[in-house]
Amino acid sequence: MTTLRPLHHALGDRVEDIPFTASDGTRLGLTRVAPADGSTDRPVVLILHGLTASADMFTLPETRNLVDVLLDAGYEPWLLDWRGSCRLPYNEGRVRYTFDDVALYDIPEAVSLIKERIEGRELLVVAHCIGAMCLSLSMAAGLVPGLSGVVAQGVFLTPKMSWKTRARLHFGGELLRSRFVNIPTDFKKVGMWSKHSLIFAEVSLGAECKDPNCQILHNDSWGVGGSLFEHDNLDDVTHDRLADLYGTVPMWILPHLRSIELAHTMMRYNDNDGRYDALPKNALDEAGSFGTPLMLLSGSDNRFWYDSNEICHDVLKRRYPEMDVRYVEVPGYGHLDAFIGRNAALDVFGHIVDFLDECRVPAADELHA
Repeated sequence: MTTLRPLHHALGDRVEDIPFTASDGTRLGLTRVAPADGSTDRPVVLILHGLTASADMFTLPETRNLVDVLLDAGYEPWLLDWRGSCRLPYNEGRVRYTFDDVALYDIPEAVSLIKERIEGRELLVVAHCIGAMCLSLSMAAGLVPGLSGVVAQGVFLTPKMSWKTRARLHFGGELLRSRFVNIPTDFKKVGMWSKHSLIFAEVSLGAECKDPNCQILHNDSWGVGGSLFEHDNLDDVTHDRLADLYGTVPMWILPHLRSIELAHTMMRYNDNDGRYDALPKNALDEAGSFGTPLMLLSGSDNRFWYDSNEICHDVLKRRYPEMDVRYVEVPGYGHLDAFIGRNAALDVFGHIVDFLDECRVPAADELHA
């Protein structure tokens, strides 16, 4: 039995862990946060993290976090720890998966389970980074019908990296993959004499922060270039918890990531296994069937995915002019800090709540008011 690390939060006994195992046998994490008033008629928001992260990034007790804001805005949050979560051991072991597995099993089956529990209430999704990209593939396959609205943060259908990151990913990726099972974030797990110490030495070059865990995320993300947040946007407590919030990067995921980056769109990776035939080869080609309002969100200073979501908005509006899609850019934010920044509740979450509110179907009494 896979052990799920406890969720770090200050929500008391309102956190309910839902037993959840995907149909391929993979134990995942699914969490419901009950409103303080005990209400059971609220619209539901499923929240998806990115690769190596977890639901912890949405429940930070040191800041006013996304779950707090959604609860106060009248929503019932659910959080999925899909198989790329650092609350699960898969990235640190040798269990292989691709993003296809997340799109085929984790997200659709979590949505199905939630729908069974909420009995007809509206379901919306807020998705971050790779979680958003996997969601786009699930949506393109028609595996998550009936969503009332989707927020995708950082990247969605059309990933774009800098030339430096692209070069390192494509040419250095195979070198890394031949020597490492994964690249950790926590320097304490590495030590001075580990084979990983050279990577930590490389990412420290020119770094303003002396914390090696910060350097591998902020100064030179896992040695492939780019930066995952604006340093000054983090609370000191959050900064000191980075190694708990973000885990190791599995090297076996690189081939799928490279194929996506080369195509500049979310692609299915497994072409020789019939289980994945339900997924389209290119998610962008099926985006016209989404049928749900979409908000593409990004920080103005995102130095990992850059203007991926702005490009996505322009491409979608050009190819599918009838689609309800908008792009929102938040000044002064990078990538991760759009959720874990100390002032994200003031600067970012209002955009999310306003959009979700717009997506909700008006109650009968409101229609006749």
